[in-house]
Amino acid sequence: MPDTPMTRTPREALPADFQQAWDMLNGLTGEPAFIEAMAAAPELLKFVMQDFYGGIFFGGRVAEKYKQLLRLRLSLAHGCRSCNLQNVVGTRGAGYSDAAITSIEGDRASFDEAERAVLDFADEMVMTNGAGRLTPDLHARLKRHFDDAQICELAVVAGFIGGMAKMAFVLDLVEREPVCALAPA
Repeated sequence: MPDTPMTRTPREALPADFQQAWDMLNGLTGEPAFIEAMAAAPELLKFVMQDFYGGIFFGGRVAEKYKQLLRLRLSLAHGCRSCNLQNVVGTRGAGYSDAAITSIEGDRASFDEAERAVLDFADEMVMTNGAGRLTPDLHARLKRHFDDAQICELAVVAGFIGGMAKMAFVLDLVEREPVCALAPA
């Protein structure tokens, strides 16, 4: 369980919509610190939940299955245990099998060309990859399946999720995996 210095608002003191988010997060991870701490700035929590997740992640131009795959690849690489618990469920819900989920960090041959391009793009967007870039080859592979607006959306999703992971690590709102290179447990 994280030991955040942030003030945590108990579930009973949260507005109803935040209680639902608390229930979902607690059910998936057993640790609702993110909701409890972010409730201090309800407009920011609403931005994350409604504008980003509701509007872009679960909506937007790119099919959710690709964003679920991208998000799980990032959380696995970043070593966020809380994120991984949520993101495995989301990736399964998007239609990926446990075998596919296990192969994200290994042999990606079972993924189709679009999925491999998204995973390779995620590799470039991982926070620990300071040299990451959209090479001409990767751009061409992505362009076979996504237009430039969709590639921008994938980049914004990856950037936002990476930034949120860093924020959650700094504020000690999530549990870390032993492999976390950003903020070791």
